[in-house]
Amino acid sequence: MKSGARVASAIEVLEELESLWGQGSRASADGVLNQFFRHRRFIGSKDRGEIYRVVYIVLRHEAALDWQLTRGGVEPNPRVRVMAAHVLVDGMGFEELQELYNGGQYCPARLSEAELGWVTSHTAQSLFHDEMPRAVKFHYPEWMEPSLQKLLDETLPEAMEAMNREAPVDLRVNTLKATREELLQELAREGLEPEPTPHSDLGVRLQKRGSLFAMEIFRQGWFEIQDEGSQLVAGLVQAKPGDKGVDFCAGAGGKTLALAAEMENRGRILAWDTQSKRLGQMKPRLGRAGVSNVQMRVLKNERDNVVKRHCGTVDWVLLDVPCTGTGTWRRNPDLRRRTTPQELKEAQELQRSILENASGLVKSGGRLVYATCSILPEENERQVDTFISGHKEFVVDEPFLRLYPHTDGTDGFFGAVLRKS
Repeated sequence: MKSGARVASAIEVLEELESLWGQGSRASADGVLNQFFRHRRFIGSKDRGEIYRVVYIVLRHEAALDWQLTRGGVEPNPRVRVMAAHVLVDGMGFEELQELYNGGQYCPARLSEAELGWVTSHTAQSLFHDEMPRAVKFHYPEWMEPSLQKLLDETLPEAMEAMNREAPVDLRVNTLKATREELLQELAREGLEPEPTPHSDLGVRLQKRGSLFAMEIFRQGWFEIQDEGSQLVAGLVQAKPGDKGVDFCAGAGGKTLALAAEMENRGRILAWDTQSKRLGQMKPRLGRAGVSNVQMRVLKNERDNVVKRHCGTVDWVLLDVPCTGTGTWRRNPDLRRRTTPQELKEAQELQRSILENASGLVKSGGRLVYATCSILPEENERQVDTFISGHKEFVVDEPFLRLYPHTDGTDGFFGAVLRKS
């Protein structure tokens, strides 16, 4: 592809996202990009990489780009955000931009007079400006500032900068098929420069990226892609061979697979979720991983009759509950824009309902693990405190797990282990 065609493709993706979000869709940037490339098989890997890079630069710095554009008299939209990113992030000059925006076949239209004026006045300038509000500079929703400030205090700028950097690729070794050392050796042969993760003894972090899904050891089920923080949350369960456990919000099964390996395929895991599409993605993963002790079921809701049938019979319940996903901002920067106060309120209500209904599954002496990929106290400590105050049969069994990109190098996670008396 011509360089200008890459730019036009990035603009097209961003326009599609803008349209979907304007209609209230929860479509993710990754999902829209994947669909875009799926329908354009002719786009090569280098071209895909550049389109992906430009789209995510805009998403990671949208607030600052919009501030600079508006201040310069240009109404923000996907096209000019890409233009501004080339100037303020990539450091492009006037002539380079004119080559990209040349009006040729498959390339963006030529720059307008207003756009030319903005480029001229902003060439060689920094993305950030002293007059920018903190919520703009560090790219978080302004309505979250009181909560984030109270939580992070003077580390808020450092934390937000870490959440705006690209996340590493972490893998979890499937101990049903291989050891971490064996996986490290195989990945090193592929030139991916793997290293053991610092906190999880099952994790591997790649210093170079590669076609993981095309590797024979992936097809053989040696590993799953899973952030180190997610691995640590699964470890809170302390699943043992022979247990009966419930992964109540199992989704596509990342933690289910980790728990099955910990149980050495012995015992029983009930993997439940209300989203049949996500749960359906688990089946091929189970087969590839060699897991045989998982039973999947789609629930109507958290009050489904099947929940009552297993009341008081399980050794542990993992509640990786739906949340705002603030801990995944480095992977999903678009969530900053799409998350609203109303969505936070709805998430909290659902979390409380799931806790209330799922807690009855745990037998005496069993463990209830509540987890989110959020950093907001409203979804974490406060939910646990509220639950404990109304359920004296449960006590906090160990210190809360709190993970952040700037301190732990993982996504943001929260985990609480409650034991039933």
